[in-house]
Amino acid sequence: MEKPYFIIDFDSTFTRIEALDLLAEIVLSNPREKEHVLQQIQDITNRGMNGELDFRASLTQRLALLRAHRDDIGELAEQLKTQISGSFLRNRDHIAALRDTVYVVSNGFLEFIVPVVTDYGLIPKHVFANEFIFDTEGYVCGFNTESPLSQTGGKSKIIRELNLRGDVYVIGDGANDLEIRQAGYANKFYLFTENVERETVKAGADHIAPNVDEILYELKMDRSLSYPKNRIKVLLLEGVHSMAVNLLEKEGYQVEALSTALTEDELCEKIKDVNILGIRSKTQVTEKVVSSAKRLLNVGAFCIGTNQIDLEACTRQGVAVFNAPFSNTRSVVELAIAEIIMLVRNLPDKARAMHNGKWEKSANGAREIRGKKLGIVGYGNIGSQLSVLGEALGLEVYFYDIEDKLALGNARKCETLNELLSKVDILSLHVDGRSENDHIFGAEQFAQMKDGAIFLNLARGKVVQISALKQAIESGKIGGCAVDVFPKEPKSNNEAFESELIGLPNTILTPHIGGSTVEAQENIGQFVPGKIIQYINTGSTTGSVNFPNVQLQAVQKAHRLLHIHHNVPNVLAKINHILGEYDINILGQYLKTNEEIGYVITDVDKEYGQELLDELRKIEPTIWFRVLY
Repeated sequence: MEKPYFIIDFDSTFTRIEALDLLAEIVLSNPREKEHVLQQIQDITNRGMNGELDFRASLTQRLALLRAHRDDIGELAEQLKTQISGSFLRNRDHIAALRDTVYVVSNGFLEFIVPVVTDYGLIPKHVFANEFIFDTEGYVCGFNTESPLSQTGGKSKIIRELNLRGDVYVIGDGANDLEIRQAGYANKFYLFTENVERETVKAGADHIAPNVDEILYELKMDRSLSYPKNRIKVLLLEGVHSMAVNLLEKEGYQVEALSTALTEDELCEKIKDVNILGIRSKTQVTEKVVSSAKRLLNVGAFCIGTNQIDLEACTRQGVAVFNAPFSNTRSVVELAIAEIIMLVRNLPDKARAMHNGKWEKSANGAREIRGKKLGIVGYGNIGSQLSVLGEALGLEVYFYDIEDKLALGNARKCETLNELLSKVDILSLHVDGRSENDHIFGAEQFAQMKDGAIFLNLARGKVVQISALKQAIESGKIGGCAVDVFPKEPKSNNEAFESELIGLPNTILTPHIGGSTVEAQENIGQFVPGKIIQYINTGSTTGSVNFPNVQLQAVQKAHRLLHIHHNVPNVLAKINHILGEYDINILGQYLKTNEEIGYVITDVDKEYGQELLDELRKIEPTIWFRVLY
């Protein structure tokens, strides 16, 4: 198969910036003059690239604003070597392997382009560009006006004279690159948008290419990424923090962010081609949803719990799930502390009376929390930190957990829940959302508590029987309560909230905001995308709640193959047998399993054909197989 020819633009394509803009930075020293001239040069450049200004006029005007020396041009070339576009750098070996059919055709200048592309590995004589004219002192005094590239339509003329026999593909960002295709000298024009996106050129492009990987993928050629990041689709629901959106977009993914949750049917329709799903606590990722997602790689829960996700269904489909187990711990604990103080002081009723115009100044029912007994059900990340802060405020802390947990500070463990309930003045629930915890707290548990005790639920809505809690408050058995989570919650702020607890005395109701602080949401918005990106880029599953945990570093000059399969014997042997048959040398290999699946990561040092990949996919217990890079 003949290699195709590639015609690559230089400014804002091969490099991230316009070279003459950088030259102006180097030449100009007066800050005020510099800012003014740079803006003029940029305006001229943009007008030219958008096709609004004749190229020779554009070039003449830009050079007239500068008085560059030959030494400045040398400095420019050195700086440009550090400004090569990211995806060109990432695919350096793949582009260099095509060097015989790669041409750099630019309206820039040979004097700074040739050193840069030669250092990259391309052929100097395949560079076509303008040439500076220097005076006797070494200053630029003009350019070679005989060069076709100093004129409008010059690139098309160069390609016509090259008379290339075969498929020709143009990669560039400007109108003069599009002209090559429009003149009929190229099969396709790829509008390269990694650095700049010119709307005026978009309409004429054959393909919008955010990076080099996309171009090589579309042409079925070797590339640094097996699947271009711009093709990875991300769906974020429930108003996930903008930091997460920015991080995932910066990584190059296609991101769609919605402010609300979706119903099961809505999500089944929306998720068909999605690779990454990001949710909070309201969205239910059911088996039906997972089965509808044919390309789903992972689910990110932008919260602590994962009970809203069918983890078994995700595991069966090879979908890794990540959450944020620590990111909002402090926020939930601070809310619990605040509500404990408010309830012990009977502040909700006093505040309500004030809003109704009543002045009820009295110490009746208002107490300090110092010396009170705080009971914590669930001594995990939140429960244990509440223990520490509560003790610092003078509370005597007791806790109960079904697992054996090490007590922090002077906290004391109770052997049974009943022991805890009868002992404490304040009770705060911090259990997880597993189905076994549904409705574990009802009339029987309230009856065992002290008369007038304070009750908090910042854990899960289904843990508490709401009718039993209502009765306990109305009877005075419970002296006050704070509830942040409910069995049924509105999908958005536009839906009405309904609950039996509305209007009860000394009762604080909050709309599931335990982790809703700027700090917590920023932490979650950074933590979960970090796990997702690490998984996509390296295959690492550290922190996954349903996959075997494997921590991996990226490897250089190797190919990484990822294989997820049902946990049955001899799969690794089958993988290695196939690799041996194709004479593939293994650089590194990792296998981790859990009860359901096995995860094999293999780094190999040799090129391979599609036949090898097809064989690995055919191994009987395979869930999915992909080439990472």
